[in-house]
Order: sequence, then C-alpha cells, then structure tokens
Amino acid sequence: MLDFLSGAVHVLAQLDATASVGTTTSDVAQGGGMLHFISQSDLVGKSLFGFLVLMSVASWYLIFVKAFTNIRIGIRSKKFLTEFWAASSLEQVENEIAAHGANEPFAHLAIHAIRARSHHAKYGALKLEEKGSTGAFVTRTIRKVIDEETARLENGLTVLASIGSTAPFVGLFGTVWGVYHALVGIGLSDGVTINRIAGPVGEALIMTGLGLAVAIPAVLAYNGFVRSNRVYLARLDVFAHDLFTFLSTGQQVSDSSNRARNVVLASTRGE
Repeated sequence: MLDFLSGAVHVLAQLDATASVGTTTSDVAQGGGMLHFISQSDLVGKSLFGFLVLMSVASWYLIFVKAFTNIRIGIRSKKFLTEFWAASSLEQVENEIAAHGANEPFAHLAIHAIRARSHHAKYGALKLEEKGSTGAFVTRTIRKVIDEETARLENGLTVLASIGSTAPFVGLFGTVWGVYHALVGIGLSDGVTINRIAGPVGEALIMTGLGLAVAIPAVLAYNGFVRSNRVYLARLDVFAHDLFTFLSTGQQVSDSSNRARNVVLASTRGE
C-alpha cells in the first residue's frame, strides 16, 4: 500500500513538472519575438529599429515610384517614336510636341534639337555657347539633353545603393548591441541555464534578419534599374544619332532599327 501511494505521488509530481514546463514554454513563445525584443531593448536598439524601418519605407517607395515611372516613360517613348517617323515634316513634329508637351526623353531631345537648328540657322552665333557651325551647336544641345535625361533616370539610385550597402551593417550593429546587453543581464543573474541564454541572444539576432530584409530588395531593385537605364540610354543615343543625321541631311538613316537593336544587345552583353 505504501509503495502504491509513493508511486502515485511520484507520477503526479512528474505530471505537474511537465505542465509547468509546457506553460513556461508557451509563455516564452507568446512573449518572445521581434516586438518583445524591441520593447525590451534600450534607446539605441529602438533607434536602430526605427532607422531600419525608415530605410525600408524609403527603398520600397523608390522601387514602386521608379518602376511605375519607367513603365510609363517606355510606353510614351514607343508611341512618340512611331509618331515621329510617321510625321510628314519637322513642323508637324514640333507642333505635336508643343500641343502635348515633351513628357518623355525622346520628345525632349527632339524638340530641343529642332529648335536649336532653327535658332542657329536664323540668328547665328549670338552667344559664346552658340559659336561654331549649326551642326556643332546642335550636337552640343543633344549632348546636354542626354546628360540631363541620364541624371533624371538615375535619380534615386544612390539612395537604393546606400540602403543596400549599409542596412546589413546597421542590423549587425543592432545584433551586437542586443547580445552585449543580453550577456550583461545573464552575468548579473544568479543562475545561468541554456534557456536564459538562448532567448535573449535569439531575440538579438532579429536585427540581423531585419537588416537583410531591408538590404536585399534594395540591391535587387538597384541592379534592375541600372540595367533598364543602360538599355534605354542606348536607344536614346541611337535616336540622337538618327535625329542629327536627319536634321543635317534631311534623310532618315535606313538601318536605324537594326543599329538600335545591335546597340541594345551590346549594352546587355556588357553587363
């Protein structure tokens, strides 16, 4: 009888210990996680988390805005090129651009080149920047417009590159800071167990994951935008050459489409 009672007490004790462990594990699982780590961190940890959030918001904003802008510019450019070479005269092209506006780089380049040739042919060299022949003045104008459009297309890429290169290190610094404070807290406690070490250290590693989550989309978007800009600017260079030839001779380059395709392929291989 005594053996039976002692065995029953022993079984109840084991069940109670098991229930206690399950409750503790559940509480840790519910209390753990990223928000728990942020709430338990100090001012430096919260500041780093806020900085990563701002970097993520900025990168995704630029990704969506630039993707939408590039798609819109590509559609408008294709439409303008079709209408440009189908026009009956340069006057018609100039009137169409004046009526609808130069809302993409090809139209911007065309209207500036046409007006530069007309201005120089009519008034001659009135300023130092207009010295030289009409062809030289038109060439300088085309080069200036291409430089402006290149700078406009590259707007925001520096921010994406900076976020992609610095976000992992910001997250790593947050991890080091969190592990340091976790180890200090463990050292000041009475007993050290694997549970007391794994929780704080695991929560501190969340900052590294956040840094990577911010950096990876920014890097991928940066590489994609650089490639699309390179191809687009190659097409713009081909159009600038064809436009200058047309303004100088009055004839369209016959192999412009094939040459544009070759330039785009060459720029793609150069990656």
